[in-house]
Amino acid sequence: MFKIGNIKIENDVVLAPMAGITDHSFRVICKEFGAGLVYTEFVSANGIIRENEKTLDMIKFKEYERPIGVQIFGDDPEILAKSASYIYEKFKPDIIDINYGCPVPKITKKGAGSAALKDMCRMKDITQSVVESVPKIPVTVKMRAGWDKDNIVSTKAGQLLESIGVKAITLHGRTTNQQFTGKANWNFIKDLKENVSIPVIGNGDVDNYADFIKMKNYTKCDAVMIGRGSLGRPWIFEKINNKQNDNEYPSKSLSDIIDVCLRHINLLIINKGEKVSLNLSKKHVSYYLKGFNNASKYRSEIMKCDNVLRVKSLLESINS
Repeated sequence: MFKIGNIKIENDVVLAPMAGITDHSFRVICKEFGAGLVYTEFVSANGIIRENEKTLDMIKFKEYERPIGVQIFGDDPEILAKSASYIYEKFKPDIIDINYGCPVPKITKKGAGSAALKDMCRMKDITQSVVESVPKIPVTVKMRAGWDKDNIVSTKAGQLLESIGVKAITLHGRTTNQQFTGKANWNFIKDLKENVSIPVIGNGDVDNYADFIKMKNYTKCDAVMIGRGSLGRPWIFEKINNKQNDNEYPSKSLSDIIDVCLRHINLLIINKGEKVSLNLSKKHVSYYLKGFNNASKYRSEIMKCDNVLRVKSLLESINS
């Protein structure tokens, strides 16, 4: 267990915020498998203050998802402050997280996401405005190590963020220029942990229990955030928790995987309706159905489905 501000986190395995992935349905699945803390998809501060319905729907959560953080992004300190205050008043999440980690050009070219790593003054102004706007809950930050290998700023930025009042920092050990390629450099996480007193959550290239232990032992980080390693394998949280307690965790059978996949699709249908759930279901099924005989054949058949009930029927036939 560790704490972010006054929020108790029951274990040290955290679900990363992922655009188009960590909606209510996926968060519920990961919470059921033991994620200690979950985050929403990142949401636009501008969309929030305009009360864009689609944006606000991305924030909605149920009580059993707690503790939960809402991640926001933008480039204007005043707008981010207003959006954070709005989120707190309307939704009452446990944590507000600021995205300084997204490397996608359509975000960074507007000065948001990891573009803040090139302008520490803007980062300070944004962070301070958000911290002051939501004094009753902790503000956290997720960031990358720097813009490129010649401009690593994570430790300096971390010290600045702590001085402003940020209660925890998640550090992804890649630069913006790396995007999602190459290796995450855990040395940056280690150095940050050694130079701040607030919790540090490590992120990057943790796909299994062995990776988790290596990161924890090497960096001494307080927790590990898992993103892509949970896609199609949300039980990774349960597996890590079990193994930390010296409990065996048997491999999932194909039948087990299909059951989880069907549970996921049913949640999508309940929360988004059959029409919207079709493409989302196909996306998640492509992650779940990997690594066993005829997996590509099943995925191919499911990609041709024109309704989500047909997707469910095909999955059920695999189990029969």
